[in-house]
Amino acid sequence: MRLTRGLLAHAEAALTGLLQFSGPADEILSRYFREHRALGQQERGFVAETVFGVLRRKRSLEAAAGSTEPAALVAAALMRIQGLSARALDGLVEPALSAKIRAPRPEALPPAVRADLPDWLWERLASENGEDEAMRIAQAMLNPASLDLRVNLARTSREAVLERFAADGIEAAPTPLSPSGVRLAGKPAINRHELFREGLVEVQDEGSQILAWLVAPRRGEMIADYCAGAGGKTLALGMMMRGTGRIYALDISPKRLAALGPRAARAGITNVHSIVLAGENDARARRLAGKLDRVLVDAPCSGFGTLRRNPDFKWRQAPQAIDELAAKQARILRAASRLVKKGGRLVYATCSLLRQENEAIAEAFAAEHPDFVPLGCGELLAAQRITLGGDHLRLWTHKHGTDAFFAAAFARS
Repeated sequence: MRLTRGLLAHAEAALTGLLQFSGPADEILSRYFREHRALGQQERGFVAETVFGVLRRKRSLEAAAGSTEPAALVAAALMRIQGLSARALDGLVEPALSAKIRAPRPEALPPAVRADLPDWLWERLASENGEDEAMRIAQAMLNPASLDLRVNLARTSREAVLERFAADGIEAAPTPLSPSGVRLAGKPAINRHELFREGLVEVQDEGSQILAWLVAPRRGEMIADYCAGAGGKTLALGMMMRGTGRIYALDISPKRLAALGPRAARAGITNVHSIVLAGENDARARRLAGKLDRVLVDAPCSGFGTLRRNPDFKWRQAPQAIDELAAKQARILRAASRLVKKGGRLVYATCSLLRQENEAIAEAFAAEHPDFVPLGCGELLAAQRITLGGDHLRLWTHKHGTDAFFAAAFARS
């Protein structure tokens, strides 16, 4: 593909829309591509890679370019991230801008700029983890995520899936933690592959898979995925139950839940019952009070643990939004806990990096609900042959190669 002024103009225009932060970046970019259908697959790939590179490294690219203008940020991304030379950009980027971007970066840049985070988020991470560890956490989020799949173990084996990929020339390997995970090299169009179309694999980050193993439902049980969304974890739980028992997928979004039906059908899972909640005190949810063996609460959160995939999150959130989310998380956890029967298991999880959304919520819940006894997540996972120590589950991108997740588990006494 030849780099042209017209293609750079598309990258600049798409980035201009993204930098308004009026909605999720992937949705805004998809809308841009729908409005410009003449762009080919390679051209779309170039635009997506470039603008998402800017979102990941916006502050350091602004420092390199000395500008916040989209055209300058695109040029900085091409040179600083994609490694294009000034000669390759001759006639496309002003020589003075190329020279400035190419100049050595001063070491005195503030740590938040080097971490490519807003000041407030850097300060929060540094205070909770120390500056050195906070920098490792932040920089691990600057690279694109791997493509992880969950094998549908109810219908096939991981070994069989790996053999099929090898036969098809797709490089794949077992994930190191999840017993159901496969990690692909590169980004093949997996949704066109026969294994995906037949429901034998599903796209799911390894960290997300671990949450299902922490819930560890048994065959014949009644369980709930309380904030089910489009049902990725619901399907993982269904796989583990081998078609027995009943899974309630609950969410306030009918649109997200609607996506679960076709996915469950493709996976061959028939024991899922979706319920669109009217709120935290939904009457249908109240009828399940004290009846469920296990409840997963993957609560709405900042999503900072998924910055490799959603780099716009760090620019779209503000400190006051985290306060509001934490209050919401506490309410949702209380509501979901009412569904758990005596002897049942409750798992609270987020994909956040921040203690305010994680340990603070779990600790406050335990203090307010003495009938819910904290369980050691490390011990629960060891029973599933997953080696991850600790009272709480803490997955970090720089340590585990997954999205960052937190989880706390409780047993109702």
